[in-house]
Amino acid sequence: MTTLDSTSGRIDWICGRFRWMRGHEYAQTSDGGDAWTARPLVMGIVNVTPDSFSDGGQFATAKAAIAHGRALAAAGADILDIGGESTRPGATPPSVDEELRRVLPVVEALAAHGHCVSIDTRRPEVMRRALEAGAAIVNDVFALRAPGALDVVVASDCGIVHMHMQGTPETMQIDPQYPEGVVTEVRTFLAERLAACIDAGIDPARIALDPGFGFGKTPEHNAELTRGLPAIATLGRPILAGWSRKRSLDRYTGIAKAPADRLSESIAAALACVAHGATILRVHDVAETVAAVKVWQALGPRGRAQRA
Repeated sequence: MTTLDSTSGRIDWICGRFRWMRGHEYAQTSDGGDAWTARPLVMGIVNVTPDSFSDGGQFATAKAAIAHGRALAAAGADILDIGGESTRPGATPPSVDEELRRVLPVVEALAAHGHCVSIDTRRPEVMRRALEAGAAIVNDVFALRAPGALDVVVASDCGIVHMHMQGTPETMQIDPQYPEGVVTEVRTFLAERLAACIDAGIDPARIALDPGFGFGKTPEHNAELTRGLPAIATLGRPILAGWSRKRSLDRYTGIAKAPADRLSESIAAALACVAHGATILRVHDVAETVAAVKVWQALGPRGRAQRA
């Protein structure tokens, strides 16, 4: 790990002992050292569920999920996002006890291996127990609006991801509407959640923002929101983009595919988000995304391709 002087860049996202930094490019610190990376952070998805839209059941056991998480880290994931509740449209949530049974062994094992672990949950008790097990980030599709959720993160030093969702997973895709425009309404919501955390005494350097592609949004909303990421970036916090394998991608190609077959489409969407200011990519296909971003950056207007 390369060690840098702290003056070489400002801390951009504090997540417990993990500190992701950005100067003129993106960087990371962990365990007291600094390691720069010339690409956005990649958050690898580990669904410990029987019913997720993309890979439900594939990693539903702790053993399979732990192995998958370690494989994603080896492929280049900076963060491992562990989820025990499917938030696909129309999903029925498990009990809190069942969600805890699914995620805690996975969080504990991957954190013990030194990985930066995120807990993908909207339930305060799951947040609290996962943080105790070693999670460094709370990734909440409900943006800490559940009673007690804000108190859990106030009492910790974890990183936070606020996501926008219109409605709930059970209802969010039933005719979503944005009278003021999707970019304006999503930005206003995220600004309010950012302010709520600051008012509660949370350092804004701990917070990242997710516009919530596919969560209460039509394909047209998702496209407009992707192009509108620069407006959300003016809030001054890292932007997380989660386009991976989403159904809206089929609308743009005109070809219906199974979620796992949307690799090319997912990578194209990820690159579009990076072009519009996203600094964190939440993806299923880590190795392919990391490689695509490296090539895109090398060949872009400020590319740094090395000579053969």
